[in-house]
Amino acid sequence: MQYVETMTQKTRKLIGTFLIVAIALLYALVATTIAAAKLADASGWVHLIYFLVSGIFWVVPAMLIINWMLKPDKKPNA
Repeated sequence: MQYVETMTQKTRKLIGTFLIVAIALLYALVATTIAAAKLADASGWVHLIYFLVSGIFWVVPAMLIINWMLKPDKKPNA
């Protein structure tokens, strides 16, 4: 019986957890920097809309990482 060398789901979950935290922190920093630079004189409503919209966009890469993390382990070759 041969085993295919792949990353286990447990390892993917560990790596994915760190990736999601890093992406969230980096994304928050970039979104806040853009808001401070471009929306400094804008009204509170513009800020609210900007942060609602920009707050949703980090979910897309997080979903891709979560899908990768949850892939089942490969079965051994017969």
